[in-house]
Amino acid sequence: MILRSKPSLLRYLTLPVAPSAMPVATVPAWLRRAASDAQGLANKNVEDVALVTGAAIGALDAVVRRQERWAGVWRQRLALSAAATTAKQAGRVEDESALRDAVLLTRPGDNVGPAGLLFLAWRRLAARPAEELLTAKSLAGVLEELGHARDDDAISDLADELRQLSANIGMVGTVTGALMAAERHGLGRTFGCWLGDALLAQRLGWTHAIPLLGAEADLGKSARPLRSAAGSVAPSIEADPGRAKSLLAAQARAALRAIDLSAELERRAARLLAVAPKLRAKAAGAVVDKLLSDDAIVASEKIAGMSDRGLRRLFDRLVELGAVRELSGRATFRIYGL
Repeated sequence: MILRSKPSLLRYLTLPVAPSAMPVATVPAWLRRAASDAQGLANKNVEDVALVTGAAIGALDAVVRRQERWAGVWRQRLALSAAATTAKQAGRVEDESALRDAVLLTRPGDNVGPAGLLFLAWRRLAARPAEELLTAKSLAGVLEELGHARDDDAISDLADELRQLSANIGMVGTVTGALMAAERHGLGRTFGCWLGDALLAQRLGWTHAIPLLGAEADLGKSARPLRSAAGSVAPSIEADPGRAKSLLAAQARAALRAIDLSAELERRAARLLAVAPKLRAKAAGAVVDKLLSDDAIVASEKIAGMSDRGLRRLFDRLVELGAVRELSGRATFRIYGL
């Protein structure tokens, strides 16, 4: 049976469509206070926590719908943060720098290791069109990246369940339903967070998902064990309000964190675009586009019309102009980004 949220909660998370020309969302002080007050949220009922989450997601929605040139690097930075947090929770030692190295310093087709595959799963969420994320093919790919054995029957059942969640359940139940669906199928917290972000994007009509829940350490635990037998159900919001509140509060915190990062990257992107006309290299425009669309670029990146030496000189110039940062801290195998 699919999780059903109270009809009375739906109105709290019905978001208006934000015009694309709107400026960056300004987060009200009351919303920051409410989202950061974990104890206060724990003492509220689900409806009140849903109000806070709805306001936070509404502010994030305004940023998403602007479809800025730097949206790609924004999503990929959030993917990196989610990968680092979920890697730590899996008992791995790789931090953000190590995850970057695992993916950027290997050739296409090379083994990037378990941590690198985890990062690729989150990069998939941020890069693929939202409408493609919950297909059986996509789910099989991300499960493989997360280290799960392929099971076509289970994937087909999960895809069907997710379609029902996306079509029939309210916004409050979307995130709880995603986490609990992953648990029911024995696929773990990381995959549940991935699903929750994908479902949110589809529900709101975003072109791409925003990695949110993966970077949140505290998502709460179910108040009762979930049975895995066929036909079993996860506890509903009414039966496990504590879990629902924890997940909603985490979503609110994650939305505000994403908004803050968008403001930071907007400033950095503006600096890059301001100095772009000063760049003489033939393929400088392609490099600028790459910097705005991805987390980082390795100094040996193959870019049409740009030699390795020319690319290194361009990066040196961009660092000198304060438009780009060297992210690795190394003298060799350098990595650059906003």
